[in-house]
Amino acid sequence: MSRLVLATRNAHKVTELRQILSTAGLDVELVGADAYPEIPDVPETGLTFAANALLKAHALAKATGLPAVADDSGLCVEALNGMPGIFSARWAGRHGDDKANLDLLLAQVSDIAVEHRAAYFACAAALALPDGTERVVEGRLNGTLTFAPRGTGGFGYDPVLQVDGDSRTTAELTPDEKNAISHRGKAFRALAPIVAELVGRPA
Repeated sequence: MSRLVLATRNAHKVTELRQILSTAGLDVELVGADAYPEIPDVPETGLTFAANALLKAHALAKATGLPAVADDSGLCVEALNGMPGIFSARWAGRHGDDKANLDLLLAQVSDIAVEHRAAYFACAAALALPDGTERVVEGRLNGTLTFAPRGTGGFGYDPVLQVDGDSRTTAELTPDEKNAISHRGKAFRALAPIVAELVGRPA
C-alpha cells in the first residue's frame, strides 16, 4: 500500500480525504502532517491558492520522501475584487480570529446591495511527488453574502455565505450536506483520479 501524507494537522481534513480516496477505490494509506511532528509548518507566501497549496505539498514531499497533498482555501467576494482570498484567515490582522474576520468583512460590505453581494469559497488542492511532479485542481462553492451571520455549524466564514440555490448558509447545512457541495470536497474529489494515476492502485 502506498503512503500519502496530507499537509494538515486537522484531523477532520484527513478523515475527509481518506473517505474520498476510499470511495474512489484507492489502496492508499493517508496520514496527516502530525505523523511527522519534526517537520515545521510551511509559511503560505504564495499569491494564489494554487501557489500556497503547491508550496506546502512540495515541502512535505521533500521532507518525507513521500507523495504529499496540500490545500489552500478562502472566501472571495466580488465586490472586494476577490478579497479576502488568500488572506481570509488573517483578514482582520490576527490569524484564525473568525469573529474579527467576519465582523470586518460584514462592515466592509454593509452598504452593498444584495444583488452585488456575490461571493464564493475557493479551494486549490495540490499533489506533489518527491521527484518534483505536481498537479493542482480547484473547487468552488458559489453563494451570496448575508448581512448577518446565520447558523452554528462549520467555521470561518461559513455563517455568512448563503449557498446558491438554497436559503441556508453553509453554517446551517449538516456536515454531510456541506461536504457534498463544499469547495474542498470538490477539489479533493477532483484530485482522487490524479492520486490514482500517480500514487495508488485501485483496491
